[in-house]
Order: sequence, then C-alpha cells, then structure tokens
Amino acid sequence: MVLAVVAALVVLALAVLVPVAVQRLRDSQQPTVAANLHEVKVYENLPRDHTEDDVDYTQVPPVGGRHDPVWLDCGAYDAPVRDENAVHDLEHGSVWISYDPGLGADDVQALTQVLPHNGILAPYDGLPAPVVVTVWGRQLRLTGADDPRLPLFIERFGDGHTAPEPFASCAGGVRETKSGGDGGTNV
Repeated sequence: MVLAVVAALVVLALAVLVPVAVQRLRDSQQPTVAANLHEVKVYENLPRDHTEDDVDYTQVPPVGGRHDPVWLDCGAYDAPVRDENAVHDLEHGSVWISYDPGLGADDVQALTQVLPHNGILAPYDGLPAPVVVTVWGRQLRLTGADDPRLPLFIERFGDGHTAPEPFASCAGGVRETKSGGDGGTNV
C-alpha cells in the first residue's frame, strides 16, 4: 500500500513538474528584448530645407533632412510612400512606423492599432528590421509588431519634441504612394 501511495505521488509530481519545465525551456529559447530605449539611434543637425528633387538619404528609412515642400497625409498606407513627403511629416513631429512588406496581416493590423493620430504607417522595401519606428532625428529598429519597445518609443517621442516644427499637423497632405496612387486608408 505504501508503494502505491508513493507511486501515485511520483506520478502527480511529474504531471505538475514536467509541463512547468517544458515551458521554462521554451521561454529560455525565445529571444528576449529588453523593454528599454537604449538602442534608439540619435541623429543631430539635420538640414530642414525644402526641395522638389529626390533626396538620397543616409538612413533607411530617413530620419530627417531635406524634404518635399508638401507633407504626406496622416494614416496607414498599404504601399510604400515617398521618403521626401514622409520626412516633411517628421519635421512636423509625426511618428513614422515602417514595416517589412512581408510582415503578416495580423502584425500590420497590430501596428495600425498603436499608430498615433499624427502617425504614418507604411511598408518599406529594403527595411533593415521587421519594423522600424522613426521621429525626427530618432530611430529604433524593432523585432516585430509585438516588440515591447514600440509603445515606449511612441510614449517617449510621439509628442513631437524632437522635431523642428512640433505640433504641426500631418492632416491635409498628399495621399500618394511611391507608385503614384492613393495607397492609404485613414486610421
């Protein structure tokens, strides 16, 4: 009888401990991202002049610099937007969330949900990370739509304080994409 009770306790213990051990092993194999903004890149002394020419920006996507005289209308786009128009939005204090065109529809929808009213969301060809969030002079590469640093970045920089013309609206701008069409949907 004692042997049966011991065997039952061993089986019960294994039933509880094995799933816990498996979950801990899975968690340890997942890449972890520190929920801080230490990896934000800062770019200073960016020019602010207007040009109707195409600009060859150093950063991908650009973080500021020369830009088109007309800004891009706020909202979510399903096609890449013209850098020069989006940079004008950055000058106005907008948040630009760029994502790899191969990002899943659920992730794009999640990004749409966190996009501020003064923000732009658009796919970006050749992006160096799955998602990149940018304001004037600041940029952070993210591991995906669920990266915990995205809301921290928006909270810290989304008020436009790094921009030369903070609090200017991005409403009322052009809605054109790089292909020349209207690839946007209002958020």
